[in-house]
Amino acid sequence: MLYLFLAFSFLLGLMVGSFLNVVIYRLPRGEGIVWGRSRCPACGETLRWYDLIPLLSYIWLRGRCRYCSGPISWRYPLVELLSGLLALAVAYRFGPSFVALKYYFLLACLLVASFTDLEHYLIPNRLVLVMLVLSLPLGLLARDVDFRSALLGAGVTGGFLFFLALISPLGGGDVKLSTVVGLYLGWPWTFLGIFLGCFLAGVVGLILMALGIKRRKDFIPLGPFLALGFFLSLFYGKEIWAWYLRYLGF
Repeated sequence: MLYLFLAFSFLLGLMVGSFLNVVIYRLPRGEGIVWGRSRCPACGETLRWYDLIPLLSYIWLRGRCRYCSGPISWRYPLVELLSGLLALAVAYRFGPSFVALKYYFLLACLLVASFTDLEHYLIPNRLVLVMLVLSLPLGLLARDVDFRSALLGAGVTGGFLFFLALISPLGGGDVKLSTVVGLYLGWPWTFLGIFLGCFLAGVVGLILMALGIKRRKDFIPLGPFLALGFFLSLFYGKEIWAWYLRYLGF
């Protein structure tokens, strides 16, 4: 029964990933999300249902549009696969519960934020607003983070990143996104996620500069690193915190 549930979760995640690709493409361009058939970005041809089967259509078409033979971005199968793996991870960790629903929604939104930030250096306000609106009902259904912890996570996170934004080239989208994530993860796990995300961004930035790919003043989108930090904090936060305390001698 467990394997059937995990397989169903993975397949559902793949299908949701197909929708997330639509969100990633349309949201930064101000286009509608719910209405309108999917089209090839190159030739504008309306795609049929068999062109939109997660992962399989990309493999079958060999990464090319059926109608104009233009290349299909690697982002499409990658987002579908990541969405499926995130759904699988959440299902395995939390089982069939509202907690799993809450965190899969959060991770799916972070996936969208990561790719819009990578492609456009932008975390859309509409995405953050949807996360904010649904944080209360999802939190009430899950009941894994108490109200005080959620407010403390959002308040401390928002205040800390707002201060960083005053003294560094930190984007406003990063501040707003992380503040809303605080309502989902609560204190101290949101703050731990930010620490991990900033640490990973710093390490990657140093590597890119050492390789000559980036210069000191070049901008690196922080959204994907914050998303990874929040993921690590959600799944391994207690272990990381315990290791850190042992490292300090407590």
